[in-house]
Amino acid sequence: MEKKALGKGLKALLPEKKAVNWSVGEEVKYLSVDQIIPNRYQPRHIFDESELHDLSQSIKEHGVLQPIIVRRTGDGAYELIAGERRLRAAKIAGLAAIPALVRLSNDEKSLAIALVENVQRQNLNPMEEARAYSQLTGEFGLKQDELASAMGKNRSTIANFLRLISLPSEVQGFVEQEQISLGHAKVILGIKESDDQISMARRIVDGKLSVREAEAIISKSKSTTVSHKVTQKSDEFAHVSQQLRRCLGSKVNIVKSKKGGKLVIHYFSGEDLERIVGVILE
Repeated sequence: MEKKALGKGLKALLPEKKAVNWSVGEEVKYLSVDQIIPNRYQPRHIFDESELHDLSQSIKEHGVLQPIIVRRTGDGAYELIAGERRLRAAKIAGLAAIPALVRLSNDEKSLAIALVENVQRQNLNPMEEARAYSQLTGEFGLKQDELASAMGKNRSTIANFLRLISLPSEVQGFVEQEQISLGHAKVILGIKESDDQISMARRIVDGKLSVREAEAIISKSKSTTVSHKVTQKSDEFAHVSQQLRRCLGSKVNIVKSKKGGKLVIHYFSGEDLERIVGVILE
């Protein structure tokens, strides 16, 4: 699928943190909650039920104080751009209609506004944020540095979030359910094999390990692996080394490299060197 261009850049699409400025052609109207369909680009997947209940109680008492933002879909329905928590809470409160700002908006604007609105109002969990950034950089062709500038974050921060997408789905689930933190996830990303990543994530969850404890376990595991590889390499020519030691009467090392290796024969004095040379030349 061909990537869509953002034209003037993401900054031109994003709402400021102050109150919404209504543009020409925009209007606020009461819409039936049944007319409103979910945002296809909604980055938030998990909604706290207790918080929704509290918000619904507030709506019952004071009404919806800030309109949700929607766009026409062309078939008499409206697609939600921002305000899903308010919409859900309004339904829980039993409202038949809700105030909505009807905005002319394409897909890029819909995703950008939904992402920023959620990040600014209430932090997404790391996986939700990572997936939203992935959509912006992947589906809409936005560069990481442009996204970082628009979001007010460092490019490295955006890059770290995007790396979460490479984690196995089970590990992503742990992050999404807040069973492991973003710090834990970064540590797990340092493990190469996906099966090992899953095992480490399960160990963190089961043992309620801190990030430092997880780092220590992984560091120790890497050291053990390196040591095991070194031992394997040294044992590869152990039999040959022993034969040469018996023949030459001196310590012998065989060091393997990519294109061959080297044979090291140790001697302990001039006389010892002459003796070894004599054995070799016999």
